[in-house]
Amino acid sequence: MMKPFLFSLLLASLSAPALSEERPKIGLALSGGGAKGAAHIAVLKALEAEHIPVDYIAGTSIGAYVGGMYALGYSAEEIEEIMMGSNWNAGYSDTIPRAALSYRGKQQRDRFNIPINIGYSDKEVKVPNGLLRGQSMSILLQHSTDLVHKFEHFDELPIPYRAVATDLETSGAVVIDSGSLVDAMQASATVPGALQAAQYKGRIIVDGGIANNMPVDVVKAMGADIVIAVDIGSSLVKRDQLESTVAVLNQLSTMLTNASTERQKQLLTEQDILIRPEVGELSTTDFAIMPEAYRLGEVAVTEQLGRLKQLAVTPEQYTAYQAHKDAASIGWLYNLSRPVVAIRFDNNSKVSEKLLAETLGIEPGEVVDKAKLEKGINSVYALDKFERVNAEFVDTEEGRILILQTRAKSWGPNYFQLGFSWEDDLALHTAVALDLAYTMTDITAYGGEWRNELRLGYEKLLSSELYVPLDSDQNYFTRAEVGYEKKDWTLYEGNNFFLELNQVKYHAEMGIGFNYVKEGLVELGLVGDTGYLENAILDGRADFSSYGAYLKFGFDDLDSISFPTSGNRVTVNMYYRREHSPEIFGEDPSDTSFQITADWRGALSVGNHAFVGKASLATVDKERGFSVNVSELGGFLNLSGYHRNALVGPHKVFGAFIYQYDLGRDVLGMTDYPLYLGASLEAGNVWSIRDSVSLNDLIYGGSLYLGTDTAIGPAAIGYGWTDDGENTVFLFLGKNW
Repeated sequence: MMKPFLFSLLLASLSAPALSEERPKIGLALSGGGAKGAAHIAVLKALEAEHIPVDYIAGTSIGAYVGGMYALGYSAEEIEEIMMGSNWNAGYSDTIPRAALSYRGKQQRDRFNIPINIGYSDKEVKVPNGLLRGQSMSILLQHSTDLVHKFEHFDELPIPYRAVATDLETSGAVVIDSGSLVDAMQASATVPGALQAAQYKGRIIVDGGIANNMPVDVVKAMGADIVIAVDIGSSLVKRDQLESTVAVLNQLSTMLTNASTERQKQLLTEQDILIRPEVGELSTTDFAIMPEAYRLGEVAVTEQLGRLKQLAVTPEQYTAYQAHKDAASIGWLYNLSRPVVAIRFDNNSKVSEKLLAETLGIEPGEVVDKAKLEKGINSVYALDKFERVNAEFVDTEEGRILILQTRAKSWGPNYFQLGFSWEDDLALHTAVALDLAYTMTDITAYGGEWRNELRLGYEKLLSSELYVPLDSDQNYFTRAEVGYEKKDWTLYEGNNFFLELNQVKYHAEMGIGFNYVKEGLVELGLVGDTGYLENAILDGRADFSSYGAYLKFGFDDLDSISFPTSGNRVTVNMYYRREHSPEIFGEDPSDTSFQITADWRGALSVGNHAFVGKASLATVDKERGFSVNVSELGGFLNLSGYHRNALVGPHKVFGAFIYQYDLGRDVLGMTDYPLYLGASLEAGNVWSIRDSVSLNDLIYGGSLYLGTDTAIGPAAIGYGWTDDGENTVFLFLGKNW
């Protein structure tokens, strides 16, 4: 194979005579406008059809994206295919999928289901400077541009290129002319407040539309004799549409961008060409309008064809122009197929480089494609330690050098966490719980955490946990936890209220564990409890205590805790205790006990249909006395015809088969959240005495429900029933599992 630079030199020399002929240099200035940027593609297609060369490109926001792709060497048709085929909505969510989290990460996500990014350090409360971090958008842009290297200067591109952003400190325009093409595109489209601000040469930068939404001056400064400017800005809305805060803010933003565009229009001369598609009323954020924006772009460029044709070159000149572009492109295209010879880290965090390397999963000698790099970056990001994770390539004679860039959360290293749940059965049971935690991270060399939690509501909890990884890979850990818990232990006869006990418990456990895979762990430790039960009709209170050892096993790769469509979750917990139980049954309540609980939930899906299985087993082997270590049954998909935790006992059997149909995506066209229509068949029971356990006593039931997964956890409304005549309506929002 001919070396790229020799091949480039040959093509350039062949095309040199035609390129050297005197002709005016043409620059393209593409404005910002979000989803309306599809109109830019129609303009590019017309220029190609009429053999009009483009010598310089500058763009703002979506114009920086389209312009950057064209400058890189993609044809208008290729850009159309990529842009129209991309899921742009996915770029506006940086939530780590549950299935990608570690086992511990899943536990914390399920427990603290309200996503808040609030931290505390240096004696102040900190929050991000944008609602979104831009991680998903960065991956999307990298898919568009492919894995091109970092450029010393954007004049190296087949068409010299500039992206325009705004200096957040001074409000002045910032012209980006070097570095990562993806970073340049993204910085130019970083909407203030919505996305984390970017940095470029020591400056904090955001969307360029504020300072210069149609960079005519930038293209002229690059050397353009004639400028083709495309304005896809929004129109101001009328008074009757300014009835909300969001509408007012959007109007102010439109005023700023339109003002910058008007200043640029004044720089246009008689020989320049302004193309203004009638897209002002279209949405900037609804990417479903892209086909319509493209059509309106075709209409607008057709109106200017007479003037555009005057800029056309001969077929021979255009062939030479294309050959020159191809020659400039072939270098970076060739490098895409070369192996990685080294991996380096630009690590702005306390996560060890060894853990980063293992999580990335790329070894020197491999040829890295978009799919492999995306998988690696997503795995690192799923460690949930970073604000952003990016990768860049530097191409050398020996091969490609991959540089992984990790940036710690700017609002850390100490964080607040919030969990919430509300459940009502429209009868006699309403349960509300609020969890608030403060977690200090990176307190040890290997990433130790100290979490302090307060729970309010139908259960009261105050606890403190110290979690300490023992190696740089965080495979081994030790954990210690102490806590105080108070809850109302409601007893039912069937579904009818019978008795309420108040339970107070002090709990401590300490263990050592092994994360045998990212999704699973084994933990061995010691446990101790002490407390009491009391009730107004009891004479005094009944004390209990226990101490012993435990063994825990867990595996979890479910994609959702309440409405899974794939994966499995298995937990097995075993406790060997010496118990001193309340003197409720019998004389000598002290005895040893062996408790085992096992739970499984699994799911698979076919299209918009999901099939879910559940199974739970629990038993306590204790010869004498009453044990407070019981299991509970009742509630949503947990013998749905009964109230939450209506059946209580040390021995439990439960199983369920659940069918879920994604009505929202399949019928209603919902994209942000699913809407599940579900049905279940369930069977189970609990027993107080082991000898009385019999499958003949199983209670059978089922449910029908509508449910969804939202940004603050699952929500559902439904109806459950059992074959022994019990039934209930249930509603819940927040964590429920």
